[in-house]
Amino acid sequence: MGNTKHLLVIRLSAMGDVAMMVPVIKSLLDSYPNLKITILTKGAFRPIFKGLDNITVHVADVTGTHKGIGGLWKLYKELQALQLDAVADLHNVLRSNALKLLFRLNRTPFVQIDKGRKEKKALTTVKNKVFAPLKSTHQRYVDVFNELGFSFSFPDANFLNRNVLSEKALKIVGSDNRKWLGIAPFAAFSGKMYPQHLMREVVQELNNTNKYKIFLLGGGAKEKGLLDKWEIESQSCINLIGKLSFDEELALISNLDLMLSMDSGNAHLAAMYGVPIVSLWGVTHPFAGFYPYGQDPENALLADRNSYPLIPTSIYGNKLPKGYESVMETIQPNDVVSKINRLLNKK
Repeated sequence: MGNTKHLLVIRLSAMGDVAMMVPVIKSLLDSYPNLKITILTKGAFRPIFKGLDNITVHVADVTGTHKGIGGLWKLYKELQALQLDAVADLHNVLRSNALKLLFRLNRTPFVQIDKGRKEKKALTTVKNKVFAPLKSTHQRYVDVFNELGFSFSFPDANFLNRNVLSEKALKIVGSDNRKWLGIAPFAAFSGKMYPQHLMREVVQELNNTNKYKIFLLGGGAKEKGLLDKWEIESQSCINLIGKLSFDEELALISNLDLMLSMDSGNAHLAAMYGVPIVSLWGVTHPFAGFYPYGQDPENALLADRNSYPLIPTSIYGNKLPKGYESVMETIQPNDVVSKINRLLNKK
């Protein structure tokens, strides 16, 4: 570690990968409370780090101010002015590789994540697949800090505190004694998303118990229209799309009793606060190293590999082989509902 007092941490995207940094950085700061950390990421992700001390977010405006070679040089000069002692690159992409070359000009220590591309390829290949658990992304992050000289304990449970809800959020959610259930029914790729007709069945069954206040999360204008219909059909549902800022939505997520999510960013957001998560997995698999932090593996419901032995077909769910369009239909709605009921009725 030497005289490192100010550390730059790079992770530009995606939201789930950025959220996975939080428990690692929290554990790092627990051991080094005087360490100052600047995080280089998208401006939209700033609220993710709200619960951490000694953190400053430096926005990478890759579509505007910092676009292209000229923009990258401007970004480097901005970062250089911060008087950084070392750089932890948790992204290892073209843009951060270019920054590495620039930081070498003044001999700033720069360590990059090992993404494990070779073993991930072996896990997802069609022929000679090696179906075995890989190192978690969280541990890969820890390894970068270790290589920079930071030795620290990374426990199984080191969560952020719950956030206080805004007045606006409180008016939307109302008040009663039911347990709060978040449902994030969307994912970036269809191979990771539970079919809409089955998720609708899950929502209706949960609504019929009248035990839960159900918050529908995630998506844009197109998804809002669908979830508006679900809200009308199910009296216990509140569609939050477009109603809260990201900061306000995070505060609500932190107060959930349980989150139902795909293998997606919303699972990792809930995991930052130790919210129990029931996760649904299609053509991806927890073995790839992206299982939400601090979560019980028993709460992952997986597509049937006996019927679909090529799972996982890719790391991010963007490869859907012919005949694998219906993998998630092997996860039965009643199994999802039963798992949620068991977990929530324990509390």
